[in-house]
Amino acid sequence: MTGMVLAYDNIPPAERFAAWRALSEEVSIPVELRSDHEDDFDATMRGVGLGEVSLSYTSVPSLRNSRSAAHIRRSDPELYHLLLVVRGETDLSHAGCNTTLGRRQFMLTSTSRPYHGASVRGRVEEMSVAIRPALLPFPPGELDRLLGRSLSGREGIGAMLADFLTRLATEGDRLRPSDAPRLGTVLLDLLTALLAHELDAGEGRDTTAVTPESRRRALFLRIEDFVQRNLHRPELSPASVAAAHHISLRYLYRLFEQRGHTVSAWIRAQRLERCCRDLADPAQSATPIHAIAARWGFSHAADFSRAFRGAYGVAPRDFRQEALVAGRQGSPRRNPAYLT
Repeated sequence: MTGMVLAYDNIPPAERFAAWRALSEEVSIPVELRSDHEDDFDATMRGVGLGEVSLSYTSVPSLRNSRSAAHIRRSDPELYHLLLVVRGETDLSHAGCNTTLGRRQFMLTSTSRPYHGASVRGRVEEMSVAIRPALLPFPPGELDRLLGRSLSGREGIGAMLADFLTRLATEGDRLRPSDAPRLGTVLLDLLTALLAHELDAGEGRDTTAVTPESRRRALFLRIEDFVQRNLHRPELSPASVAAAHHISLRYLYRLFEQRGHTVSAWIRAQRLERCCRDLADPAQSATPIHAIAARWGFSHAADFSRAFRGAYGVAPRDFRQEALVAGRQGSPRRNPAYLT
């Protein structure tokens, strides 16, 4: 399983810090970076996507990074980051808390809040998990109580999560790309368990705040994301979706029934929407229709044509011709029947 890697082999020592700053701007969020080793910056950065969450590993000799209100106004992906110190020690200031994190300690941060970190007492190795708030089964603002605090990764659920993350860092090269979404599901479950544990331990905790409906919503969002990322796989089915999320097929059906449609119909609708987009794209006008259909998981051209006509009331070839002539790239008219 591979991801983004910053390689320094062909970069002169004096230019390495500038390369680090450029990559940080590209793959992360706007921050101000400084180091005592800018003339010979020996650092490592690796990143990998694990389904709906992303994981990064960094090793730096010394680094000071600040995210100000101006940076936030410039760009805010509205993410939570769970930071784990693997080696060394770092000082962090976030959400009104000033904290020193040591080995196997976590901190939860928000990209929507100012942040300052300083790793100046020797080399520091860190891992960070980025996740969208909608994927966590907590009411809005509930996690703000944990921001900037030190969370233990040395015992209990925290130790389980820390062990899992460090194993990913050391054995990631042995994993296949198909392992990524499964590992992402495990990581999300462990992360959710740690945050719920920390919230339960807080004073004045409302133990009913994480409702069954919140958990169902978070699960459904994870399932939606999984399906969207695997539409190209012909073998994608309700059974494979249920297995990937460690739930029964019956429970998966019930989740979708609550939203008024079936699993198979929703998967088919998502595939058809992607096909529509590609058929209406002038840049893909030379791509055969059957190739576009196969790209989005339709193994048989005849089955695709029937599904497309049933959903949109027009054959794929006719739709493409009309869309290209009109210069449109929008969605065609739809028949709600495809959701039944």
